[in-house]
Formats: sequence, structure tokens, C-alpha cells
Amino acid sequence: MAAPLEVRVTVLDTWDESTLQVPPTTLISELKRTALARSRIRRSPADYLVKYKGAELDEAGKTLADAGVAPNSSLIVMPRRRQPAR
Repeated sequence: MAAPLEVRVTVLDTWDESTLQVPPTTLISELKRTALARSRIRRSPADYLVKYKGAELDEAGKTLADAGVAPNSSLIVMPRRRQPAR
């Protein structure tokens, strides 16, 4: 069994950063749901995307290992639609 992967996940709606220890086999969509729940975001996870090294990660059944996420990496969970500036 692979060692747990420690990653930092920032949710842009709240600027909350969580450090998570998860197996590399964790689905990207599961990581996103966990981060949103920790930040108390009630919108649908489908309204958000996950970015790693500036690129959107494909969530369709993909794991962190599939995406090449390394230990101690930072990921960002952000709304799919840009928010207008006020």
C-alpha cells in the first residue's frame, strides 16, 4: 500500500487552506468535495474545478496519482465561472 500523500488545498471562495493526508488513489472529485466541506461551502461541487500547477485537473474517475500530484503539493479549488469584479 502506498504511503499517504500530504497536500495543501486552498478554496478560493474563502481562502481557506487545508492540509490533507490522503492515499494517492483518492479521486480528484473526492478531494474537491472534502475541501469544500471543510470550508463550509454549500454550493454543488460541480460548480468548482481543481487546479494543480496552473492547469485544470480532469476529474473523470482520475486519482491524484493519475494526475501526477506530488507530496506537499498545493492545489486550488475554484469556481468554474469567473466572478465579476465589483
